[in-house]
Amino acid sequence: MQSSFLRSVGRVLASISVSLLPVALAAQAAPSARGVTNDSPSRWDIFAGYSYLAPNGTVYVNTTTPGQTVPYSYDAVNLGGLGSGSYFFNRFVGVQAEFGIHEWGDQKAGSNVGTEGNDDGFTTVAGGVILRFPAGNITPFAHGLAGGALVGGPYYEPNRWGPDLTVGGGLDYETPWLNHHLAIRLFQADYEYMHEDWGHVIPGGRANINAARLSAGIVFHVGSIAPPTPITLACTASPETIFPGDPVTLTASAGGLNPKDHVIYTWTGTGVTGNDSNPKIDTSALAPGEYTVTGTVKEGKTGREGLKPWETATCTAGITVKAFEPPTISCSASPSTIKPGDAATITSVGVSPQNRPLTYSYTASAGTITGTGTTAEYSSAGAPTGTVGITCNVSDDKGHTESASTSLTITAPYVPPAPKTQALCSTSFANDKHRPTRVDNEAKACLDQVALDLKQQADAKAVLVGESDADENAKTAKQQAYAAKHKHATVDQFAAQRAVNAKDYLVTEQGIDASRISVATGTTDGQTEENYLVPAGATFSSDVSGTTPVDETAVKPQVRKPLAERHPTKKAAQ
Repeated sequence: MQSSFLRSVGRVLASISVSLLPVALAAQAAPSARGVTNDSPSRWDIFAGYSYLAPNGTVYVNTTTPGQTVPYSYDAVNLGGLGSGSYFFNRFVGVQAEFGIHEWGDQKAGSNVGTEGNDDGFTTVAGGVILRFPAGNITPFAHGLAGGALVGGPYYEPNRWGPDLTVGGGLDYETPWLNHHLAIRLFQADYEYMHEDWGHVIPGGRANINAARLSAGIVFHVGSIAPPTPITLACTASPETIFPGDPVTLTASAGGLNPKDHVIYTWTGTGVTGNDSNPKIDTSALAPGEYTVTGTVKEGKTGREGLKPWETATCTAGITVKAFEPPTISCSASPSTIKPGDAATITSVGVSPQNRPLTYSYTASAGTITGTGTTAEYSSAGAPTGTVGITCNVSDDKGHTESASTSLTITAPYVPPAPKTQALCSTSFANDKHRPTRVDNEAKACLDQVALDLKQQADAKAVLVGESDADENAKTAKQQAYAAKHKHATVDQFAAQRAVNAKDYLVTEQGIDASRISVATGTTDGQTEENYLVPAGATFSSDVSGTTPVDETAVKPQVRKPLAERHPTKKAAQ
């Protein structure tokens, strides 16, 4: 008989499980493949399981003897079934409908306990509120239900409906089976109150039943309660790389806001101020480096913003502050070559990559330089000749400095070379054997060129040097020896005479001032006369050696006379 009870319970539980299987499979096929978790608890919970009922109540049954009653008590029902369906409005609160039956088994011989319709039968239908508290894999719950109970017995009283109240709770263990859709109800403990009144008929009576009920089974989770889509917040900084003092635009873009809620923004970060989606940031005092700005947006009722996790969002934006780059400078001098005492212009071209204000200064290795702008004036007064180094300096308002160098050259004053005596043409007197000192046409051609040079250089002078050959020198020596003994004897000074005669031609024929012409004799062996041009500043004696000035008081120019006509001689008569 006991096995019949077990088979009956098995059939009931199997039928409940089969009926719930399509629901579980549908839940598995739902888009939320991750199943039910404590982050998104189930929308529906369907329970089926074993239930034990221990009713405590006495019914005073009427007898055929007027005024006489007999007390009968209920027996515990060891085998029962309990099923419920719960719908949750949110993570914690829902409503529940429950059905229980505690009247299974075959009739015992000699007993009034047995098949349906006999004594100690309890069928309950109730509904109410259920509270759950998901925590990890464990979900405690509590519920309060009200409904009706179909109760029979305990002494042949027929089944009759009466009120039913249930208060209790239990504990579910969440499993990973069926993609987290299956849980095990470890226990459910309830207090149940049932009231029945069969009236004053026989057997009749009234029952106030206080029952303890223990249940266990399986729970199918269907659907899920996903929390509201969290709001989002994105931050941008433009530009992301700056120099101190540069402007930065911070922008926060919030998504998913409820237009009915109040929204507040808060910001954290160095130099950031503001309480809206476009805060201000002061970068002037920021040192070079990396900076992070954090923005937070909260929505909700005024004064209660951000109390729920999905009502708050944060974002970050990064800013890189670069150090100011030092300026650059180029330097040049114009002109780059000057004379002592002259001036030059120094030009600087300074560039600040961040357009910082620039200040200029200059130094020079010699001389003086003045100016504080992009140009300066250099003076070479007092500076020695040679190369002068110029340094151009630039600095910005952040203390960065840079320098560039250039140079100029102070040239020494031009000192023209000392004038030198120039050798001109020379004249040969060897053509005229009878007048060896006479200025002939060939000599005149040379002297005409000398005259032209003197006329072109008015400050120049000429020196005419006469030469004689060995025979003439020997003849002069004899004449000098003879003159030493004979007072009125004459001496031919061939070299001196040639120079004096040439000078006379220049003075009388070409009109050259006699004071510009000097005459001398040389030591060259030959019947010639050499002409020299002595520019102003030149010294003839330093440039030409081996000459002796002619005493023009002793040697006078000879008048140029043509040769006497030669008459042919007559031959003697034969």
